[in-house]
Amino acid sequence: MAVLRRKARRAQGVDAPVDDPLDAAQERRVRAVLALGGVPQADLLDGVQQVRLRLLERAARGAEAPRDVSAWAAVVASNLAMDWHRARRRQERIGERLASLRQMEHTSGDDSKVLSLAVAQGLDELPDAQRQVLVLRFYADLPVRGIAEELGIPEGTVKSRLHTAVRALRARLHEDEVV
Repeated sequence: MAVLRRKARRAQGVDAPVDDPLDAAQERRVRAVLALGGVPQADLLDGVQQVRLRLLERAARGAEAPRDVSAWAAVVASNLAMDWHRARRRQERIGERLASLRQMEHTSGDDSKVLSLAVAQGLDELPDAQRQVLVLRFYADLPVRGIAEELGIPEGTVKSRLHTAVRALRARLHEDEVV
């Protein structure tokens, strides 16, 4: 209803402050679902904001409001908690891979030189757009969002190019039996 009132006010030329799509009880429920889902206290506010954002995006698309906003918000919060755990596990796996790479670096200097040369050659063979995002992501350590902003392209395009470039580079390294 609040969304409809806001649209009506805008149509009349009145800019009203944005109404909060979650009331206090719904926000408490979302926080509880996130906390019970294992999301740390420090990340709860971000989770609540994500639920709000998804509700606002749903309204902006013109989709009907959920019949029970509280239940819908709880389901979204539960999904966000699962996403948080997946992201954490992914980060842990990346950390483990980096640690193992660091150990390999210290044990064999010749092997790392061969790998560095093979990676450099593989980078040279990639198309410019793929090489650009790969270098910005892994050498300049920019996040996907930062790369998208710098290049003026959507984040999805950055992710797609990264995926394709990494897959091609990995195939090249396996083909040359470097890794």
